Amino acid sequence: MFDKDFFTEYGEASQYEITDVVGRGSYGVVASAIDTHTGEKVAIKKMTNIFEHTPDAILILREIKLLRLLRHPDIVQIKHIMLPPCSREFKDIFVVFELMESDLHHVIKINDDLTPDHHQFFLYQLLRGLKYIHTAHVFHRDLKPKNILANADCKLKLCDFGLARVSFTDVPSAIFWTDCVATRWYRAPELCGSFFSNYTPAVDIWSVGCIFAELLTGKPLFPGKNIVDQLELVTDLLGSPSVETIARIRNEKARKYLNSMRKKKSIPFSQKFPTIDPLALNLLERLIAFDPNDRPSAEEALAHPYFHGLANLDNEPSMKPISKFEFEFERRKLAEDDVRELIYREILEYHPQMLQEHLQGKDQISFMYPSGVDRFRRQFACLEEYGTNDSGILLQRKYTSLPRFLGLVFFCVIGPSSKSSHRLATFGILFLVGLGEHFGMYRLICFVEIWYVNF
Repeated sequence: MFDKDFFTEYGEASQYEITDVVGRGSYGVVASAIDTHTGEKVAIKKMTNIFEHTPDAILILREIKLLRLLRHPDIVQIKHIMLPPCSREFKDIFVVFELMESDLHHVIKINDDLTPDHHQFFLYQLLRGLKYIHTAHVFHRDLKPKNILANADCKLKLCDFGLARVSFTDVPSAIFWTDCVATRWYRAPELCGSFFSNYTPAVDIWSVGCIFAELLTGKPLFPGKNIVDQLELVTDLLGSPSVETIARIRNEKARKYLNSMRKKKSIPFSQKFPTIDPLALNLLERLIAFDPNDRPSAEEALAHPYFHGLANLDNEPSMKPISKFEFEFERRKLAEDDVRELIYREILEYHPQMLQEHLQGKDQISFMYPSGVDRFRRQFACLEEYGTNDSGILLQRKYTSLPRFLGLVFFCVIGPSSKSSHRLATFGILFLVGLGEHFGMYRLICFVEIWYVNF
């Protein structure tokens, strides 16, 4: 007797109905879809050939792990990840997110009538989300308007955690900060020139300050053409850093460069932004202080008078620091198969029954897992070619992958009772072994039907 829960668990092939392509990028394609079980609109992100470059695969691993661990109203939520049909050979993944209508970049670009209430509420959400991830010892490191999702109800959510890091006290900062961080326009000055030996959550606070200024004025605050130009723009507004600040810089070349720069005086923010609310300017000036030690924490910023009547620090969620065990992979060099195994393990977190079997070692005997990936691959391909789901083209078949144990039962029933059935059974077993994720299950079903007719 088949377990009903098994078929419920792996009914994902028909759970989501893709409706439209809503985004494209180097990562792949994002489509909107409807969860047929709940009626909720979701976004499905298709990422293809993710193991082609191992460092890129590690970014994906880091993001899906962090988004599983970080659960907060101001952080985008992963609702589900499709189970690949084969744990050892998959190349693509399909991640189901809550659907957001736009991002803050487009909100700023197309809306010239944002009010002070909008500015306040947007910044409040950003700082509330930052407080949560910083208490977990997570630094986002790539905050910018395009990495902040938005809805028409003014709700914002942080996304794109691929460059994020979890801070552990025993991890050398030289290792922790060696890779690319932050889009230049929103990059803290200490990241522009490797100024300090110990980086802090203040790098995210700087980015939020730049985003806040962009909300207030409708244009980027420091649109540098390169690193040198970026520092020039920063010091044009903030003035030259103090002697004490320069003395703490670890990089000798950076110290010499800052000392060689023409000495500049800061421009009063009230002069630079004469129409902006003084309380907003006071907070902005603190958020983008040149010295990271002078910037407030997210929690301190939320306590600023600018948020009077809006923020309630007693009700702002915090999180315990993330366990070092979750990110032990950051301490070793990973091969492609290592990353594939780690990503597969993360995917299983959304498939409790398969996770239990995996932890018990049962998946070692299986060649094919029940999966909705093939169906989604066909849907995406058709949608990308024809543009919408209304083209009249059949996007999917109505059956899903067979359960793992069904194939085993099938071949046990055949048995080598005759030469023809023996040959057919042998062919069928080889076919299953080589099936991988590249063949639709309809071929296997056709094969079963042929065998049944000739049995």
